[in-house]
Amino acid sequence: MYRFIAIAALGVVAMCAGAGAIADHPTWWWLAVPAALVFALGIYDLIQTRHSVLRNYPVLGHLRFLMEDLRPELQQYFIERNFDGRPYDRSRRTIIYERAKGTHSEQAFGTERDIDSVGYEHLAQSIAPAPVPDTPPRVLVGGPDCKQPYSMALLNVSAMSFGALSSNAILALNKGAALGGFAHDTGEGGLTPYHTEHGGDLVWEIGSGYFGARSADGRFDSAQFADKAAHPNVKCVSLKLSQGAKPGLGGVLPAAKVSEEIARYRGVPAHQKCVSPAAHSAFSTPRELIRFIAEMRELAGGKPTGFKLCVGTRTDVLAICKAMVDEGTAPDFIIVDGAEGGTAAAPLEYEDHVGMPLTDGLMTVHNVLVGMGLRDKIRLGASGKVAGATDVVKRLIQGADYTNSARAMMMAIGCIQAQRCHTNTCPTGVATQDPRRARALNVADKSVRVQRYQAATVHQAMQMIASLGAHRPEQLNPHMLRKRLSPSIVRTYAEIYEWLRPGQLLAERPDSWEADWAFADPDSFTPAH
Repeated sequence: MYRFIAIAALGVVAMCAGAGAIADHPTWWWLAVPAALVFALGIYDLIQTRHSVLRNYPVLGHLRFLMEDLRPELQQYFIERNFDGRPYDRSRRTIIYERAKGTHSEQAFGTERDIDSVGYEHLAQSIAPAPVPDTPPRVLVGGPDCKQPYSMALLNVSAMSFGALSSNAILALNKGAALGGFAHDTGEGGLTPYHTEHGGDLVWEIGSGYFGARSADGRFDSAQFADKAAHPNVKCVSLKLSQGAKPGLGGVLPAAKVSEEIARYRGVPAHQKCVSPAAHSAFSTPRELIRFIAEMRELAGGKPTGFKLCVGTRTDVLAICKAMVDEGTAPDFIIVDGAEGGTAAAPLEYEDHVGMPLTDGLMTVHNVLVGMGLRDKIRLGASGKVAGATDVVKRLIQGADYTNSARAMMMAIGCIQAQRCHTNTCPTGVATQDPRRARALNVADKSVRVQRYQAATVHQAMQMIASLGAHRPEQLNPHMLRKRLSPSIVRTYAEIYEWLRPGQLLAERPDSWEADWAFADPDSFTPAH
């Protein structure tokens, strides 16, 4: 019966205070009314059928829900250590914030990480470091069929749509990109004035919903696409096959979030559920995909055109590359998204258990392109939890030409990793369509922070590359990245992983590739075997 002591006590207090108030002691109302209201809440708890905890612990049971609501904040600010938070630990968030603010990002007294733990990775510095270049190098994106190549920075803004982010967030990211001279991926939510207002270079992403370039029945509209792709700020066009947060799954924007403005930019009816299908309607085979990429490039006036994917199987990549060889044309770039990536809200099972991590996916695509003699024609971008200079350097060693970052860029404009992106209640105005929350994000201030963060991170990456003895990113190699496999064994990436020679898959294929090669069909996307 102790479970009902609280409600019984409240009932007694409410009656006694009420009696005192009725006996011409008005001050007792200050106690009687609150006590009566809480007592009424307790009665409701007893008779409701939704929450068993409240039926067994009326009034007191609400403390459980209060503590559950406070748990993330208590965990983040008072309990977690600097290096064990998720998705981004505190030390990594601190580096982003400090670089964005232009303050120091050093730490005293040595590392807090366990560098003897299995899985720990480190870079092998040279006894004779190279000089750090005055100007960061850039990557020229554009293959043989490209008429307007683009010079890409080593770190860029990854895909985030207007709708997922607020208008002020998009404005700040794009202005920061314009100030820093790096690219801003629009995400699949359409090309909007918020993306073009400040003149930042854009990678226009087209997803399976073809938002901003779709017909009334939801199919790809070539005329709309050609018109918008001609915009001078659009430097590249990217076709999204899948994303790290939820590979193999489409997206849904609830009707309540499909405002008149968002509906206009996406080309969908307002106040109705907006669905992004899991599969594309414009193609259904690897060969059709490659032909569609070529069509998009032609419609875009020869601007660099490529695709983004989170790798599922090596067979898929082989099938796509076989189609490239057969068709005699290829995308200008491929962006590999890791399963650890994802600003998008997604089912937990997809976030935790579907898709290849970036390391595996990136090296798979790089190896296949090398092995099929295509690597020199196609640039590789890497996205998925890229935040610090070490992430940039590691991805370059693993095969990337450049990197993209989403969540770190969000943090640069104020995100505090509240993980409420899908609730429309973002506390910093970054991931919300609530104008009252979005107004808290000052575009002029946050755009400079984006520029500072990107510049400082790229500079630190170039400093690390120089410490490895390399004069430029192309000189990096898998021998420079090492991983602890056991308490007594450390190996380089060159020793741990297989690295194909140029054209090897077309000539003397290793036995380990034979089964996947035989199964890969340029005329069919087949399930894993």
